[in-house]
Amino acid sequence: MHFTAGNTSDAPRSDLPELLSALATDLRGIGYTVDGVAGLLGESAYAALSRDQLIPALIATEAAADGDPDAAALAAVVRLWLLAVPQRTDVLDAALPGIRTEGLLRLGLVEPEPPQSDPAAGIVRAKADLRPYGWGGNAARATGTGSGSADLWVASDLAAHQQPGVLRHDHVLGIGQASTTLVQTTIRREVARALDLGTGCGIQSFHLLNHADHVTATDISARALAFTRFNLLLNAEALRIDPARPEERVSLRLGSLLEPVAGETFDLVVSNPPFVITPRSPGEAAGDQFTYRDGGLPGDDIVASLVRELPSVLAPDGTAQLLGNWEVVAGTEWRERPQRWAGPDVDAWFIQRELVGPEQYAETWLQDASESRDRQHYQDAYAAYLDDFASRNVAGIGFGMIFLRRPAAGARPVISRFEEITYPIEQPVGPHLGAAVERADWLAANDLAATHLLVAEDVTEERHQRPGAEHPGVILLRQGAGLRRTNLLSTELAGFVSACDGDLSVGQIIGALEALLGGGDGFDGEAFRDGLLAEVGNLVRDGFLLPA
Repeated sequence: MHFTAGNTSDAPRSDLPELLSALATDLRGIGYTVDGVAGLLGESAYAALSRDQLIPALIATEAAADGDPDAAALAAVVRLWLLAVPQRTDVLDAALPGIRTEGLLRLGLVEPEPPQSDPAAGIVRAKADLRPYGWGGNAARATGTGSGSADLWVASDLAAHQQPGVLRHDHVLGIGQASTTLVQTTIRREVARALDLGTGCGIQSFHLLNHADHVTATDISARALAFTRFNLLLNAEALRIDPARPEERVSLRLGSLLEPVAGETFDLVVSNPPFVITPRSPGEAAGDQFTYRDGGLPGDDIVASLVRELPSVLAPDGTAQLLGNWEVVAGTEWRERPQRWAGPDVDAWFIQRELVGPEQYAETWLQDASESRDRQHYQDAYAAYLDDFASRNVAGIGFGMIFLRRPAAGARPVISRFEEITYPIEQPVGPHLGAAVERADWLAANDLAATHLLVAEDVTEERHQRPGAEHPGVILLRQGAGLRRTNLLSTELAGFVSACDGDLSVGQIIGALEALLGGGDGFDGEAFRDGLLAEVGNLVRDGFLLPA
């Protein structure tokens, strides 16, 4: 379906534009922004809240509630939506005078406490999570991306730490680690058409609208699309959406994977798909699955199918970036399965960021949905995970980032990389990934031997040698930015790098090193030149050396 301002059961209403405008005005007026909340709570309590630890924030807001009226108003809203503490209607009316509690009830953002009581009783509780988001200031540090600044708000379902019991199976996930990882990883470039596949509450679409003329957002969950619709219209002004004609910038489609966009192509696709590997059971219905994380397919088939099929919806030179899990079969390298998924006619770059065993994987996702609160259910579900992995001889599960590109018309793929990087990297890493893709294209189009090179500004050299030794035994080249790689240098490659001041071409430096180091019995000049040129190409590809 295309963008419509309608309602879905158990999701905030988006068909009341006057109330949405009043809510945005009120939230902005009390400073309910990333910076405003950080300032109210203080650094340590705000950091704890980002780890889903509520107690420091509860203490800070209790103190603020009895102080300055402006701080008290902000504290009441923080306690309502971020800490899930019921609030008195008169306190909310004072904090949000434009929309008041009555308007929040109409939008479906709060409900009486207890739910069956009369709203006139004077206490309401959060029915959804509504939190600040954006970029600029503390928001830039929170998201790791964004040019300029924007203060936005995002509604989603209350998380596990905000409510008792197991999450509902059609739970709409809020801002999480995976979603911010994809935000930070995405290569931002101006495009005409972008696709947010599996939009959830719409976070990726927020960022896409900052550099795409039009965004199509899809999801298998009608509730997720309802939350996305609410979030887009609540933030219409900041996102440059006309509430009267939202379809000019955004299209919302209901359906599974690529079905809603069959026959269309996009310049950029981003996806945080429901990639969690979950045991399947006979007679399982869609309602038995956690739709926000579980695609309903066995093993890692959801990611495998996307890697195979996404190129079909990419325009020439179009790119796709997604997150995923992949199974590692005992006795094999992790990259073997992903290499089979990526076809020969597409650029493919997989970066494995983590590898865990079946037990840790089961613990992580059972905890995620609060399934550990019932001991017998937890034991049965844990056993099902281990049995499922054992049935496919799975020894580990990898998590990482995936980049795909359909080559431009007449061009050939130039990227086929499957690497493991588990140490901390610079965030946002998207600009560095984009620069790496540009370097790969440059290497494919230029004569490296005729090029003059310079050492990148963030690169340092590190030498290690035994005490009293005449020469270093280990020479390392370290990268301070981006993927922060370390490269072990041979003597000749170290000599080459030290000569890269832009004066001599690559071929001239290699010729000088051949004259200096060669000439002995059995020396193969051609092999020396070809090998060193290939190593230099790798340093350019990884950003240690750059064209002058």
